[in-house]
Amino acid sequence: MKKDFLWGGATAANQCEGAFLEGHKGLSIMDVMTNGSKIHERLITDGIKEEYYYPNHDGNKFYEHYQEDIALMAEMGFKCYRMSIAWTRIFPNGDEEKPNEEGLKFYDKVFAELRKYHIQPIVTLSHYEMPLYLVNEYGSWRNRKVIDFFIKYAYTVMERYKNDVSYWITFNEINAIEFMPYFPAGLIIKEDENRDQVIYQAAHHMLVASAKVVQLAHQINPQNKVGCMALFGVNYPRTCHPNDVLKAELANQDFLGIPDVQILGYYSDYQLKQYEKKNICLIMEKEDEDILRNGTVDFCSFSYYMSMVQGEKREGENHVKGNMVAGLENPYLPTNEWGWQIDPVGLRITLNYLYQKYRIPLFIVENGLGAQDQLTDDGHIHDNYRIDYLKAHLIEMKKAIEEDGIPLIGYTMWGCIDLVSAGSGEMTKRYGLVYVDKDDLGKGTYQRYRKYSFYWYQKVIETNGDILDKED
Repeated sequence: MKKDFLWGGATAANQCEGAFLEGHKGLSIMDVMTNGSKIHERLITDGIKEEYYYPNHDGNKFYEHYQEDIALMAEMGFKCYRMSIAWTRIFPNGDEEKPNEEGLKFYDKVFAELRKYHIQPIVTLSHYEMPLYLVNEYGSWRNRKVIDFFIKYAYTVMERYKNDVSYWITFNEINAIEFMPYFPAGLIIKEDENRDQVIYQAAHHMLVASAKVVQLAHQINPQNKVGCMALFGVNYPRTCHPNDVLKAELANQDFLGIPDVQILGYYSDYQLKQYEKKNICLIMEKEDEDILRNGTVDFCSFSYYMSMVQGEKREGENHVKGNMVAGLENPYLPTNEWGWQIDPVGLRITLNYLYQKYRIPLFIVENGLGAQDQLTDDGHIHDNYRIDYLKAHLIEMKKAIEEDGIPLIGYTMWGCIDLVSAGSGEMTKRYGLVYVDKDDLGKGTYQRYRKYSFYWYQKVIETNGDILDKED
């Protein structure tokens, strides 16, 4: 492993910060999600009702505990921390003329704390937390005006933190818009709308915004590196029958159609053909093609939780789901408590697939195991199952680097400190190396406890992954 490999962890502001109205913060799209990740029936700024519980309003109280949490990251030896800035802390409604100074000052403190411990921030600009006001008043990313609002926000934070941050990610899991359009884009599809037309037009506006931000970042600081972030795990064919192989490969292309544009600078012929089949007519400005071509990203980051199987379904076969996607059950793989199939070798295959396709540096920014950890009476969490999961995946990652020659920037395991699950709104679905005493209804002390996996990951980072070769 290279000495400058970036080991670390990842979180999202809406899932950990809490303090959802502190410091003049505005409401984000996730602030109206009730426990169970159900969208509140009335998306209006005064629509929050006392009879519901909104887990993101408290998160894990990182807003209050950021010093303690960053100290824990430093204790583990983190080289980097992938985090997001809450857009609504900087522009509460999204369309203000001037930013909210209180929000900026909060991140001043966060970055100062990271700097104290020599931890490199990897900052996602939009991680499932756009301003709710932009949804209600502008129709979210349907509206091209939102591009300018996003550019103003991006410029504000990139200029403010140009001496603190050199790695930026524009949109988290941008291709998830195809499966869950609310999370990445705040889209609520109306009954009389053409769903595909709305989704892909909104995606186009996000792609233009991303390309503009890449160019802007390079102007602010030529040392800046900007990446895309895709939801991806390789799709396997159900059998070696050519029809199954084709179905799997087309599924891979479908997953990557939107990230393609961020990396290549244009829509692939395959993607354009899919739009044609679905009668999607993108409305583009004359300069859009130049913007996309001149705003390609510097690296490709992605989330990997599981692989998928595609093919002709046979009677009696089951479907499995995970991270918003579904496929046929793979009989060779175990599953976790939520039915997500565990495939460490799939991570190595995914790394090879992405690099052979794009030939730019890669970054694993999400990977981890959700589990119902138990806190013992004496304050211990025996999560050997998480250690087994992480070890198996990191061994395959190491092989991809050392045996396959994949240029990988780093690895940030998801939810390094327990946070609210985006997919289920639970706290009991825990990913972290640090346990947070909070239950699904927000009750608890919010005290932090080091899990067994905390000490194991500490050794992995300390040896720069060498311990992976020595463990039984």
